[in-house]
Amino acid sequence: MKIWKFKDNVDTDQIISSQYIMLPTVDEMKEYTFESLDPDFSSKVNKGDIIVAGRNFGCGSSREQAPLVLKELGITTVIAKSFARIFFRNSINIGFPLIVCPEIYINIKENDNVTISFEKGEIICNGIIYHFNKFSEHILKIIERGGLIEYINSL
Repeated sequence: MKIWKFKDNVDTDQIISSQYIMLPTVDEMKEYTFESLDPDFSSKVNKGDIIVAGRNFGCGSSREQAPLVLKELGITTVIAKSFARIFFRNSINIGFPLIVCPEIYINIKENDNVTISFEKGEIICNGIIYHFNKFSEHILKIIERGGLIEYINSL
């Protein structure tokens, strides 16, 4: 597991540029994730990695492909100081958990070991416990089922 750190105002076009959202599959799109910030990102990221970002992560357009390519690359979660509202909603809709925890940004480094409990609302990093608003039971069920549609279909 690796921590990938990004600054404030990472917009959806930086996550996946509009020129790639018309590709036939998410599998084809995901190789262009963060292309403008790190052209080799998709080849370096591993399943279980975590993104830590500054304020307003996911700002810009409402493209649903932005959180989807992150999830498909195997990113476990994004921890940020704050998120654009529509990016947050799109992420939960596809079962991709996001954490608002401004305090961790300054202290976390790319090689740190991180343990997350969505149920407790805790992140443990370098022996320090950081708290975030734990997920409601309803949101946990959506994430566990893989998204809102899957959750509704399971009822």
